[in-house]
Order: sequence, then structure tokens, then C-alpha cells
Amino acid sequence: MAKILIVEDDDAMGTALRDGFAFEGYEVFHAKDGEAALSMARARSADLVILDVMLPKLSGLDVLQKLRADGSAIPIIMLTARGQEIDKVLGLKLGADDYVTKPFGFMELLARVEALLRRVAGGGRSADVCSFGDVVVDFKKGELRKGGALVEVTARELKLLEFFIAHRGEIVPRERLLDRVWEYDGAPLTRTVDMHIAKLRKKIETDPADPKHIVTIHRMGYKFTG
Repeated sequence: MAKILIVEDDDAMGTALRDGFAFEGYEVFHAKDGEAALSMARARSADLVILDVMLPKLSGLDVLQKLRADGSAIPIIMLTARGQEIDKVLGLKLGADDYVTKPFGFMELLARVEALLRRVAGGGRSADVCSFGDVVVDFKKGELRKGGALVEVTARELKLLEFFIAHRGEIVPRERLLDRVWEYDGAPLTRTVDMHIAKLRKKIETDPADPKHIVTIHRMGYKFTG
């Protein structure tokens, strides 16, 4: 069963969530402040984080931002207070996958968790919003932001990035990209891939000459490591 990190400083709610998810068969970790949450998220291989916005030491938004800056793509559901619309908007911009407004029912949160884990397991996380580093891409809206600023991106670049995210960590040959992204069958111009990746790197990499997200694997292809 999946492992869940619950970050909640309210003892009663934290205990209720921990016991509820444990009863459903999940392995559960619990952190009560932002610093502990960040440390546990980095040290343990949790599959999903339930993260309260209002926390001691570091806020939930700070924790979210630091994890995404680390390159972590772990699914995160934010818990926000009723009426705090700015927290919801900022959380999504920083790379949260979903949010639930307090007060909420446990079954609602459980359904959100199960849906998000299914989406990740199916390789479909990039279908909506995905983040890596300081980049947030919304495939549904066709928008890409770097450092919060909207970046102009083509449909082909979005499709290329979506394919890379869906195959995170795999070495992908140029021929496979041409076949799946350009839908060519054995097309001869693999240089086309190199040109598009060079343009995409300029939009998502801090230093396109020393890429951290789309890495060239000599004589083999490319690998997305965001």
C-alpha cells in the first residue's frame, strides 16, 4: 500500500488523519511543523503528502516551494482554511496537485488521495498540472510558467515536455520521440528533435548550456530528470 506523509500541527486532526489512513491500509508518517515535514519528505520515500498551509517554523507553502525547488515531483494535496483563496491559488502556482478546504470530511480527502495516486500510477500526472524546479506547466490550459512568469510555448513543445514527464527517468531515443511526438514512422530527421529540445531548454532550464531537467545521454538520446 502507498505511503502517506501527513503534515498537520493540530494534534486532534493529525491523529484523526493518521488513524483514518492507517485504517484504510496506508503506511502513514506524521509531521507537526514545516521543518520536520521538509526533513521527512526528503528522507522518506512517501508516495503522497497531505500538507497543511498554516504550520509552525515553515509554512506549508514554504515546504511546497522547497520540495519543488529540489526537483521533487511527489504528489501534494494542500489543506487550506475556508476563505483563504490566495492560499489555494498560490499553492497551485507553486506546484500543488490538489487542495481541500477545511472543514472537510475524511471520505472526501480519501477520494482525492486515491484519485491522485491512480493518476500518478497510470503515468497521467502530466495531464493536468506538473511542476519541477521553478517550472509549473498546465497541460490542460496550455500554459508554462518559470519562476511564476508566463513563458510562451508552442503546442509541439508542450507535447514534447508531456512525453518526457510521462517517461521520467527513462532514456528516450530520438527516433522514439519522432515516432510518438511528431508521429513520424522512422522519419529521417532526428536533428528536428535536437532543435526543438534546444528551444525547450531555453524556456525551462536555468542554464540551457548545463541542463538539469532534459539531459543528453551520449549516443542514446535524452532523459528527463525533473
